Amino acid sequence: MNFTNVTAEAKANIYFDGKVISHSIIMPDGSKKTLGVILPGSYHFGTEAAERMDIVGGSCEVVLDGSEDRQSIESDSFFDVPANSGFTVEVTGDACHYVCSFLS
Repeated sequence: MNFTNVTAEAKANIYFDGKVISHSIIMPDGSKKTLGVILPGSYHFGTEAAERMDIVGGSCEVVLDGSEDRQSIESDSFFDVPANSGFTVEVTGDACHYVCSFLS
């Protein structure tokens, strides 16, 4: 996945003692995405806006808030998270690389 004509924010967003790190990019239309890496572990994230999480490297398992279903997400796949919700992501092997798009 490549992006052209974007503005990249150099300062990283660092979560969970450095085990989840992302950088924000601003698209030409003003929308925002984050590009990041999740190191092995289990982490819970809350959402305000709806999100699409594209997994671009590695894999993870995801449980959306309000569900008991565990989804296995491989590289070149994605999952959606509703607004005002959250999800738990677990990485057990190699680092998981993602692109998060904020949906309107």
